[in-house]
Amino acid sequence: MYYGEIKNTDIANGEGVRVSLFVSGCTHHCKNCFNPETWNFCYGKQYTKETEDQIIEMLKPSYIKGLTLLGGEPMEPQNQAELVKLLRRVRETYGDTKNIWCYSGYTLDNELLKESRARCEHTDEMLSYIDTLVDGEFVEDLKNLSLKFRGSSNQRIINVPETLKTNEIKLRMI
Repeated sequence: MYYGEIKNTDIANGEGVRVSLFVSGCTHHCKNCFNPETWNFCYGKQYTKETEDQIIEMLKPSYIKGLTLLGGEPMEPQNQAELVKLLRRVRETYGDTKNIWCYSGYTLDNELLKESRARCEHTDEMLSYIDTLVDGEFVEDLKNLSLKFRGSSNQRIINVPETLKTNEIKLRMI
């Protein structure tokens, strides 16, 4: 897996001050994507054990609220294989003291929880670690600059634990 950038004090991609990992590789190719260079699965730097160690260390300060995954597309199966290890380690190291957000062009109910090109052997475990999922492709015609933490009005901010518990989409009110 490759990544384009790691931000260690990001305030734009989730609540509070966060560490954000922008992974490489995306097959959605949304019109006017804010990060099209990350469509290429080999863009940026190779993700290594040292990268994972760096992220775990960046999460340590008490003012860091959590980790955000975005890209690119974190839920591409090629990326899930590495990211599931990172999320597992975040939970092992920090428990629930750090929350995890993930941005995905895939929708939770129609693609991540059902058979699709995104669903693989790591998807359920990944979802079990994610607190908030911003799902749905960016749609230029639905772009709305007044929305918090999303670019277009079709995108949802989902409370993943509650949704998985009830099998009904539970939106977060932000």
